[in-house]
Amino acid sequence: MAKEELLTIEGIIEEILPDGRFAVRLDNEHKIIAYTAGKMRKFRIRSVVGDRVHLEMTPYDLTKGRIVFRERDASQSGSAKRRTNFRK
Repeated sequence: MAKEELLTIEGIIEEILPDGRFAVRLDNEHKIIAYTAGKMRKFRIRSVVGDRVHLEMTPYDLTKGRIVFRERDASQSGSAKRRTNFRK
């Protein structure tokens, strides 16, 4: 069990930075640096600018966070459509 509980906050990705990091603007207008969680990397969940995300942060360092969830857009359907190139 963790000594301190993690804070869960929502925000919007503003910028993609090198090395798998993102600049995220929180709902309270603060800007932090975040990286994707291991499960998101494992299942190759991609995040782009404008995506709404859920972050986990430690109370010890409020300038960094970990992206644990990316919300779906209303325009996306339940099944992802892939573009395929079939040659006949």
